[in-house]
Amino acid sequence: MNSEKMRLEEDKSGEKSWKKWGPYVTERQWGTVREDYSPQGTAWEYVSHDAARSKAFRWGEEGIAGFCDDRQTICLSLALWNGRDTILKERFFGLTGNEGNHGEDVKEYYYYLDNTPVHSYMKMLYKYPQKEFPYTELVNENRRRGRHKPEFELIDTGIFDENRYFDVFIEYAKVSPEDILIRFTIHNRGPEDATVSIIPQLWFRNTWSWGLTDFKPELFAVNKEIIRVEHVDLGSRWLYCDGAPELLFCENETNYRRLYGLSSMEGFFKDGINDYIVSGHERSINPAKKGTKGAAHYQRTISSGKAISICLRFSDHALSSPFKKFNKMFQQSIGEADEFYADLQSEIKEEDVRNVQRQAFAGMLWSKQFYYFDVSRWLTGDSGQPPPPRERLDGRNHEWVYLNNADIISMPDTWEYPWYAAWDLAFHCLSLVMVDPEFAKGQLLLLTREWYMHPNGQLPAYEWAFSDVNPPVHAWAAWRVYKIDKKRNKGKGDIDFLSRVFHKLLLNFTWWVNRKDEHGHNLFQGGFLGLDNIGVFDRSAALPTGGHIEQADGTSWMAMYCLNLMRIALELSTYNPIYQDLAIKFFEHFLYIAGAMKNLGNKGIDLWNEEDEFFYDVLHCSKANHSKCEVMPLKVRAMVGLIPLFAVETLEPHLLEHVPEFKKQLDWFLENRPDLASLISRWTEPGVGERRLLSLLRGHRMKHLLKRMLDESEFLSDYGVRALSRYHLEHPFVLHFNDNTFSVSYQPAESDSGLFGGNSNWRGPIWFPMNYLIIESLQKFHHYYGDDFKIECPTGSGNFMTINDVANELSRRLTRIFLQNKDGNRPVFGYSEKIQKDPHFRNYLLFHEYFHGDTGRGAGASHQTGWTGLVAKLLQPRDVGQP
Repeated sequence: MNSEKMRLEEDKSGEKSWKKWGPYVTERQWGTVREDYSPQGTAWEYVSHDAARSKAFRWGEEGIAGFCDDRQTICLSLALWNGRDTILKERFFGLTGNEGNHGEDVKEYYYYLDNTPVHSYMKMLYKYPQKEFPYTELVNENRRRGRHKPEFELIDTGIFDENRYFDVFIEYAKVSPEDILIRFTIHNRGPEDATVSIIPQLWFRNTWSWGLTDFKPELFAVNKEIIRVEHVDLGSRWLYCDGAPELLFCENETNYRRLYGLSSMEGFFKDGINDYIVSGHERSINPAKKGTKGAAHYQRTISSGKAISICLRFSDHALSSPFKKFNKMFQQSIGEADEFYADLQSEIKEEDVRNVQRQAFAGMLWSKQFYYFDVSRWLTGDSGQPPPPRERLDGRNHEWVYLNNADIISMPDTWEYPWYAAWDLAFHCLSLVMVDPEFAKGQLLLLTREWYMHPNGQLPAYEWAFSDVNPPVHAWAAWRVYKIDKKRNKGKGDIDFLSRVFHKLLLNFTWWVNRKDEHGHNLFQGGFLGLDNIGVFDRSAALPTGGHIEQADGTSWMAMYCLNLMRIALELSTYNPIYQDLAIKFFEHFLYIAGAMKNLGNKGIDLWNEEDEFFYDVLHCSKANHSKCEVMPLKVRAMVGLIPLFAVETLEPHLLEHVPEFKKQLDWFLENRPDLASLISRWTEPGVGERRLLSLLRGHRMKHLLKRMLDESEFLSDYGVRALSRYHLEHPFVLHFNDNTFSVSYQPAESDSGLFGGNSNWRGPIWFPMNYLIIESLQKFHHYYGDDFKIECPTGSGNFMTINDVANELSRRLTRIFLQNKDGNRPVFGYSEKIQKDPHFRNYLLFHEYFHGDTGRGAGASHQTGWTGLVAKLLQPRDVGQP
């Protein structure tokens, strides 16, 4: 067992708290919902990037490469100054959703290069320009550009020309759970000597200004190289700063003079260190060298092409020689990280593949964040502050007064989405379980706990709108995590985890049935469901036509949910036979959904369109608004129509032998309801190994759906399956309603429509999570049909493959987005020649939110390793015998 696995075991047993300190500080707190106390919920405007340096945050902290304890009591991060900027670089800059021509977007280049599960070694890179940072140009040019033009990025400003920038590498290494080494290595990539200020900052999250506690912690200088920390909960600690920097102190308090014009306010405010270094305001820092925020100011001139290092150590022990054997201890941590990943990647031979996978894991682990949000207190306000406006009591998230979160959570990313999202998190866990099974399982349980789940059973969607509806993938993720963990443990599954999550998901399933099946017909409307952006209407809003939409995806997601819960119940039944009753209940519900998709509301309307051989949403118009047609299919060839593929499960014969009551009830149901039994795929015909198949798709429909999906003129791209068929490039879908026209056309990345607002403005790109579910579904189909069943891939090519080979081909197309091709290029970098070719850029990866449907270039949020981190799972060699 390698050293990191030993630390994981020590942390799991409670012997040592190796995860107490980690990268839990977000890259952006400004512009988030939690810090918004505006009347109308204008989060992007309420706390701006400019105000962030002067305002004490209520719910969390931010910083570059931030590090803190698991309650975010003490934080450490890096600030920089190139001598030209008007402010310190204490936080990353970006555009809010209302400023960007394609939604909010960070305008910086930083990369998560390495991380281990307990954060015993972490490495990150930030590229800091030597010229004045073009804040105004980035805002103005993106505001000027319309949706038809691409985003204006930092590299487009020319600021990296002639390599006039610093590569700043930030590393952390743990000697023990409470003794942490910190090293900053700064390379001058430019043609001339350049001066830079390196400013590690240490501060307390402000917990004393809200009327909740009278205790105020303190930092103070012991001498020229040591800052001492005193806190009632964490006790005494020391930050050792090698090289006798200038130690500076102020308070983590709002500067009311700057923000609100209260000139009578006195004090050493949060922006005091900024004002002292940038503007020389000596009165902005505390001459007594104490406060709640401190910094070590190093100013260094670095020769062209050279590098310098700054070393610090943060410990709960007073050390007489803190930097003795410092580099040797660092190298040991690096070696142990290499050993951990060498074991994990033992079957991966290609260096580039190992590099991409390791950076994907790094992004996943750096994106673990402390998330604190008490909705009830947020709505009503704090006793130490003015009350929030009355409008918020009926505004955003007012139905979620039960939600009270203060945990380490896997985030989609740390800047653009510095908050959890339920369905994103489910996908995260498929990658996280490979490196830290206990954390993956804990995350899935966390979202079902009483202080997360609504009393009615709904899971919180995401901070912007907890009541929005995400696809119900939690059961799928729980089952997959359980299976992967069971395989790692040589066949011993964590049945306690599976039963705990199952019981809570029963409540969530009931919420879906009671709230999202409007007419009790087993047809489900879910609003957003992650896919409204490729439809005709915003399904989270009232339809302009009146009426409602029977969603092919909403109903298919629920069919998948039924099969996931059925399979979990069958697994639990092998330990406790009582679960067989629930297994048969979910099997029956699956059949009812299959029947409903075939016969909408008993009106003979099928979500499957026989003419087009595809699944479509069906619009039920309000008779008052539409005299010609009460019901019409919305013939948009979108990912919506492929989601029925996901509702598939195979059952092994030995499993059925262990659940006799389930098998008995199942046989009775199939015999007595042949009308429903005929809808599911080939139940009475055993497949390879006498397996049984449950699916919404009988062989005929599956073949035709795959034929369209694998058509390169429609869904199949060189880089995966598009969210919208390319057919709509030349054949847009158009719906005329009264005097209005609604249309959908293929756009391979960002949309030119603002219909869905914010960042939901795409049409036809490639999404990793949806592609991943397609791949897993195909593997299950192959598990039943075997190698004798072949389909043409790509459609029209004359090349026939097994279904498993098709799954592998899709996986190859997805992973080639990041891997170097024969020319040494990575398609993800298709937006910049410098990033593609420059040796100081080309091997550092950004895992974007989604990808251009034709070229594979990265688009959307640039650091969303979250669900795009699934590439780590796809790059891991797979046991072909497992579905």
